[in-house]
Amino acid sequence: MSSHGDRFTSEPDVTPERKTEFLPESTRRTVLKAMAATAAGTAAVGTGAAAAPAAAAETATAGAATAPAQSIAAGSSVEISLKINGQARKVTLEPRVTLLDALRERLGLTGTKKGCDRGECGACTVLVDGERVKSCLTLAVMQRDAEVTTIEGLADGDDLHPVQEAFIEHDAFQCGACTPGQIMSAVACINEGRTGSETEIREWMSGNLCRCAAYQNIVAAVGAAAKEVRR
Repeated sequence: MSSHGDRFTSEPDVTPERKTEFLPESTRRTVLKAMAATAAGTAAVGTGAAAAPAAAAETATAGAATAPAQSIAAGSSVEISLKINGQARKVTLEPRVTLLDALRERLGLTGTKKGCDRGECGACTVLVDGERVKSCLTLAVMQRDAEVTTIEGLADGDDLHPVQEAFIEHDAFQCGACTPGQIMSAVACINEGRTGSETEIREWMSGNLCRCAAYQNIVAAVGAAAKEVRR
């Protein structure tokens, strides 16, 4: 045992000459050979371990290839049935057609307006199962089992919906481009109970833009319609 100040080590007292007897000769070549041998052994083990998962993946791929495809060829059309304003309507269209274009171009319901066509202005708002939906952002084929209500379906014959009457009474429109979407959104806003104050109405109607800036009249109309509906 050797001593280094007050520290001790368990290294035996071996002279430099004897140390060389216990150490194998290490050169760059021997080190590289050892590393290559280790890597080869690891690769062999890895190949064997990966064989089973690879075979399972190949079997799964083969099974998927034999399964019948459920896709529609590009450019093909499909016939779907939509429930619009309480009536079943059949329409033939490509799966990529939006609900907005299906309503306007295929079914002739032009009350729903196309504004920005990017979901920003709210002019295309309709109700799907009673909830506000921007029809330019949803595909028609996705609404096959849903109840879709447009501006044309609000009135009961010649009797206007309370929101429609309130918009007329409070002069809540000017050019009219955004009016159908504003009215549909207001109907949902009232049904959701979001009309406790002018601030709340403004917040929950903020997804519908009015380029004519008739916001004050729109808020007043929604508030008045809410009171009429709750009567």
